[in-house]
Amino acid sequence: MPITVEEYQIGQLFMIAKHSHEQSDAGEGVEVIHNVPHTDPVHGEGRYTEKQIHLSSRLPYWLQSIIPRVFYVTEKAWNYYPYTETEYTCSFLPKFNIFIKTKYENNSGTTDNCLGLSPEELANRIVEHVDIAYDEVAPKHYKESEDPKFFKSKKTNRGPLINGWQETFEPIMCSYKLVNVSFEVWGLQTKVEDYAQKAIRDILLLGHRQAFAWIDEWYGMTVDDVREYEAKMQEETNKKVLKQSEAVEISQDAGAGAGEVEEEKDEEGNPTDKNLKEKAFKDDEKEKDTSEGTCKSTPFGLLCSDLLERI
Repeated sequence: MPITVEEYQIGQLFMIAKHSHEQSDAGEGVEVIHNVPHTDPVHGEGRYTEKQIHLSSRLPYWLQSIIPRVFYVTEKAWNYYPYTETEYTCSFLPKFNIFIKTKYENNSGTTDNCLGLSPEELANRIVEHVDIAYDEVAPKHYKESEDPKFFKSKKTNRGPLINGWQETFEPIMCSYKLVNVSFEVWGLQTKVEDYAQKAIRDILLLGHRQAFAWIDEWYGMTVDDVREYEAKMQEETNKKVLKQSEAVEISQDAGAGAGEVEEEKDEEGNPTDKNLKEKAFKDDEKEKDTSEGTCKSTPFGLLCSDLLERI
């Protein structure tokens, strides 16, 4: 990224807080459970955060009927910047786990074994290079204002990024990540793990693009400034999530039985073709209602809900 490691300490906190707050507008929410100082015997002083990414509204209508209302992804993060560890688990997929180790360095990705992998781990490692400017994001996530090929920072005069920018741009930093995905279900393990790895790459591409594209909003902030912003966004986000949860609960209770189609049955007691078509149409409309407007949904939440659709 065209940022220093020192600058990104602020930019990352800002990006995560803003992103979480925005996603709570999309019919979902990121509820902050813990955000406290933490000390590690190896890495020293840091911070521990725990969040619940609520997903019920993201699911297709047919899945909502069989998935518990309380469906969420738990994110636990240990931040000893410039080193961090993050774990994701899913309330409805107990055998699904993502664990990410990250280290940030002021270079263009030239450190071969930044995270100190063992010879066995190195032998199994697959290296993916992510270019925030020229790798394509999914059309539903694309915004020209967040495209580094066109974005120019007014505060820092950085950008737009030309092809091959990593070779000449200053400043520059690299985010090194070791991503381990585990889904211990026979017959599905390889397929799900491969899909998750690809999805995580797409997620990281989007998040790092946003961190740079939002630089004019956070550049110049101190750690105290960004912590204050983080606390404000956390409070507002939690209020939105709780309000939405109450609204969904009331709506579901009040709407129980409402709008249901009275089934027409033939002489043998089976639903008629007309009734089946009406039911299918209503199911499609409900699924459309729950999925529209969620293209900004929390990335790791999207990953888990997409996995449910695929398996």
